[in-house]
Amino acid sequence: MTLADAAVDGPTLTNWAGNLTYSARAVHRPRSVEELADLVARAPRLRALGSRHCFNAIADSDELVVLDALPASVEVDTAARQVRVVGPLRYGEVAAALHAQGWALATMASLPHITVAGSTATATHGSGDGVQNLSAAVAGLELVDGTGERRTLTRADADLAGAVVHLGAIGVVTALTLDVEPTYDVAQEVATGLPWDLVLADYDAVTATADSVSLFTDWSGDAVGQLWRKRRVRADGTEDPRRAPAGAVPSTVALHPVPGGDPQSPTEQLGVAGPWHERLPHFRMEFTPSAGEEIQSEYLLPRAHAAEAMQRLRDLSPRITPLLHVSEVRTVAADDLWLSTAYRQDSVALHFTWQRRQEEVEGVLPAVEEALVPLGARPHWGKVFTAEVAGSPAALAAAYPRFDDARALFARYDPQGRFHNAWLERHGLV
Repeated sequence: MTLADAAVDGPTLTNWAGNLTYSARAVHRPRSVEELADLVARAPRLRALGSRHCFNAIADSDELVVLDALPASVEVDTAARQVRVVGPLRYGEVAAALHAQGWALATMASLPHITVAGSTATATHGSGDGVQNLSAAVAGLELVDGTGERRTLTRADADLAGAVVHLGAIGVVTALTLDVEPTYDVAQEVATGLPWDLVLADYDAVTATADSVSLFTDWSGDAVGQLWRKRRVRADGTEDPRRAPAGAVPSTVALHPVPGGDPQSPTEQLGVAGPWHERLPHFRMEFTPSAGEEIQSEYLLPRAHAAEAMQRLRDLSPRITPLLHVSEVRTVAADDLWLSTAYRQDSVALHFTWQRRQEEVEGVLPAVEEALVPLGARPHWGKVFTAEVAGSPAALAAAYPRFDDARALFARYDPQGRFHNAWLERHGLV
């Protein structure tokens, strides 16, 4: 099947934000796992492509495979409190199916538009002091490896901790098993005017005011642009005593995190309680998320360094603010997945939604990384970072204690290098 036959974006295949054009000469759409296994066994170089929400070439290859022709299903095991997600389903689709059956996920990312397989493969996350990333919920994987063999991994397998955040290097994931819990409601509140002095003096106190807290800023001025707080509604109906920090002014109208954005596209605010999957993401499934035409970067580092990292970015404001739509600051709890950006460290996540000015963004990233890497920053695998600073093989190996073990696992699952690409090679991952 050629790119023209694929008709994903017409004759030219791009990621969703339009900052990347894929170089693949063919896109395949197998209709069964058997067809997929046969394709893998005979393709010299191949990568799986999900919702195309990555901003770098991590998914690019000579040939691509898209799983949207596979039968999809959401199968809940109530006794095990787990769900088996089959096919290329997006989080918004899985969440709606779960909620209809009385179940929920512990967290969601800002965008419900992203696929479960792609998000967990790159350690994508939601937020909260006690909330791990999306990958930590993975209890099992079903995949086709680099030899065309079908494999199933569970938490009983030692390989699972290394295989969950696999960056597409072990094969094509066809199904995942995730932990679930009974459904719950969430209320979301937005405030403005939170003074930077208060944030830098006691960031932990700010993030403790809700189950999930986001700061939206452009790093300039004396106050944070917006404070987003999401809290679970108590089942007994009693009021949550946590309040917004002093100095933050509750908004009486819905706001978009990107200045000038349409306030209809974010999820409901103003403290109105509703189903978890309609509040935990920042954006509604039916709208274009974020700014649309954009570039994203993100770095996670030990939250003990949060205040220093934020001050360093404020110092860089003259260089980075003119290129931003907005930045977001969140927290993520530690996990034990080898290539997770929160591997064994409670983390602060510093996210940048840049204007789509690729050359200028790439020009300022070294300064951002030179400020953050000495504090232990790990770049988000699916976003834009430099190979020379944060993304050099030496820097990545230093940031991930199990880096060499992950490389060895990738080699075992893909001995012929079918899933290798220039991006993995450039960062020393294969």
